[in-house]
Amino acid sequence: MSLLAIPHYSGFPLAHDTYNAITAASDGNIYYVLCSESPTDGGKLYRYNPATATAECLADLTEICGEGGARAIAQGKSHVRFYEREGKLYFATHIGYYEMIDGMERLPVNAPDGLSLYPGGHFISFDLQTGQFEKLATAPHGEGILTMTLDRERGHIYGITWPVGYFVWYDPATRILKNLGPVSAQGEAGTPGTDYRVLCRSMLVDPRDGTVYLSTAEGEILSYTPGADALKPVAEVDLRLDYFGQYDPTRPGSMGYNWRKIFWYTPEQVAYGIHGNSGYLFRFDPKEPRIELVERLTSVPSRRSGMFDQFSYGYLGFGPGPDGETIYYLTGGPIYENGKRVKGVDQIAKGAAKGLENLHLVTYHLPTRTYRDHGPIFYPDGSRPTYVNSIAVGPDGTVYTLARFWHEGHEIQDLVRILVDK
Repeated sequence: MSLLAIPHYSGFPLAHDTYNAITAASDGNIYYVLCSESPTDGGKLYRYNPATATAECLADLTEICGEGGARAIAQGKSHVRFYEREGKLYFATHIGYYEMIDGMERLPVNAPDGLSLYPGGHFISFDLQTGQFEKLATAPHGEGILTMTLDRERGHIYGITWPVGYFVWYDPATRILKNLGPVSAQGEAGTPGTDYRVLCRSMLVDPRDGTVYLSTAEGEILSYTPGADALKPVAEVDLRLDYFGQYDPTRPGSMGYNWRKIFWYTPEQVAYGIHGNSGYLFRFDPKEPRIELVERLTSVPSRRSGMFDQFSYGYLGFGPGPDGETIYYLTGGPIYENGKRVKGVDQIAKGAAKGLENLHLVTYHLPTRTYRDHGPIFYPDGSRPTYVNSIAVGPDGTVYTLARFWHEGHEIQDLVRILVDK
């Protein structure tokens, strides 16, 4: 059994890989960002109406940041999910154009001719009723914003910048942005083998007291209490579990011991997260504190093979569905030809696919601990969605994501609607 994926061309021919930036909002629409690798053309924010199956471009990311005439490197990406609070969506911008330095994609230090360097990512709000955007704050040191979360109870916004990995806190009430310094050595600006550390892509807020939690490549869990001057390690618990695998946190090519994605689950007053490379679902109780493995959420073919999936960081298409208690996970599954698993390369130096694999939808119902692999997902022509690292689930259970497909002879990444069996 397989699922059908319907690709939708939104009208942006430069659309490149998007991570996280899609949501099903309370107005019934799907909001998403299409990213750009161009130094001059910014990413675009779109709104898709499921009732009419049409999408409209709401804004250019560079324009809404007030940088349309700045002649600086564009706001090419949003790398974070959207957060809704009191009628507004909150998100952040990121750089999409990189400079190759010592064989790695780095924050540019030499701008293309006629442009100035990247001015830094921004926290942005969008009013769902009025359609107005507001630039709230700018990341320090010209860095992009890689990771973000929102405390819905208190309105505080938290971010991790790229590439160094500064932890920043923005308070909308006072309009003050605080920088508490790097979360892990020199982050992805560091030198492999010494001070390089891949950065956490998902943070957690405990709604009971507003404490923020994030992970590091070494497997530490750090916490931040609102108003404090620094982050601190959570004592007596870490993510260095044998079942997650073995990693050198100073080397690129994996997320190390970081969790890949995590969310708060109110009925149990705990968090559920996924370790990307191994695909293990775990339960994190910050009050104990304790990590408990629950289930390996990879596809059935991956579970049978016992091998990691092909995307070197693991997948970001993970989160609760509309009922609040069913996890939806877009993950990989091995391809077999003549009875043999198709293998990719053994090692890769960034977050990318090591080889071709199928895309699977896996669901997991938390109250009953029920796992289900809904099968591989294919386009109508039989081809596979690839580079899938986002998810949104509509009220009717339709799954939306952003994936690569071919359009008029060019491979782009755009909106995809997955028809899920009930």
